[in-house]
Amino acid sequence: MPRASQLPSLLPFVTLFLTFSSLPNPSTAATDTFIFGGCSQLRFSPGSPFESNLNSLLTSLVNSATYSAFNKFTIYGSSQQDVVYGLYQCRGDLSMPDCSSCVAHAVSQLGVICPSSTGGALQLQGCFIKYDNTSFLGVEDKTVVLKKCGPPVSYDSDLMSRSDAVLNSLSSNGGGYFRVGGSGEVQGMAQCVGDLSSGACQDCVLSAIGQIRSDCGAAAYGDMFFAKCYVRYSTSGDYSKANSDSSHGDQTSKTLAIIIGLLAVVALIIIFVSFISRALERKKNGGK
Repeated sequence: MPRASQLPSLLPFVTLFLTFSSLPNPSTAATDTFIFGGCSQLRFSPGSPFESNLNSLLTSLVNSATYSAFNKFTIYGSSQQDVVYGLYQCRGDLSMPDCSSCVAHAVSQLGVICPSSTGGALQLQGCFIKYDNTSFLGVEDKTVVLKKCGPPVSYDSDLMSRSDAVLNSLSSNGGGYFRVGGSGEVQGMAQCVGDLSSGACQDCVLSAIGQIRSDCGAAAYGDMFFAKCYVRYSTSGDYSKANSDSSHGDQTSKTLAIIIGLLAVVALIIIFVSFISRALERKKNGGK
């Protein structure tokens, strides 16, 4: 079985699975709301040692989430190609029951999104899981996997100032791996994946803040998800407006995904029919 490359480099090929949502209100937003997901293009064979190891890994993620908000695992096999690396992480403000429920839901959904894939990642509102057959544990990765900016609020200098103040507060290294900040109606959140060192976490968050300022600096809300950290902010206290603003984009993404999927199926049918036609033609001509 060929080795898969690290998942972040494959995410541009799996945009069918991307959806967007604005920064949640931690006290009310559903933790299992889908944010983004991606899968390796390489596949494993059903019944293979890799599949067995992957099932063991996913079971370990679910079991561990009952008592810890973050954990990482490596499941070894008889050969290097059967090794599986994986981790999960819950949002820093979740209770353990909510964390456990979110990870269990994410594992079940990842099996649907990435069947037989040698690598996969899924970000929900409340948790993140990832696995691959190439090690990514402890590796800083600032690949942009999701960017979402709201409508401009450049006409409101007070909101812009508050947004800037919140992002400044999130940049403090003293905030640890999970950081929250607020100024009036403006709220913000940042988090690193727990396998990073403190220094790598800080570097990742600062880079995400720099990019969200560059791309969404005058927006009502913004999401900037890197492969190993994210930064989010919203100028709406109850987030209901931000969520409704993004709903049209969600529907557009789903419609585009269906269209692309149908085109891919049509292309495969055309290739298959062309192959059969050529084979019949060669048979008709006596195998020439």
